[in-house]
Amino acid sequence: MAGKKKQHKSGTEGTQARPAAALARGFGGPAAKFEALRRYLEESRAELDKVSWPTGKEIKTTSLAVLALIVVMSIFLGLADILLSKIMEAILSRG
Repeated sequence: MAGKKKQHKSGTEGTQARPAAALARGFGGPAAKFEALRRYLEESRAELDKVSWPTGKEIKTTSLAVLALIVVMSIFLGLADILLSKIMEAILSRG
């Protein structure tokens, strides 16, 4: 066995028999592309059926919480900006 050489396949061998995965990726013409699209849409719908969608009340509650946080952070950052600009102004006016 040690004296045997491995045979390498040339680039043209096996091109006629395409694997199923290649057909599923759309390399098999219009029919295979349509089939791949149909399968993708079916799998997407099945995944969307598994999603736990929030209720209207949950959406309102979380949206209000986000808006309140935005207002609080805006006020905080505005005050911090004013304070730091006054500090920098005082430092730079001394020099």
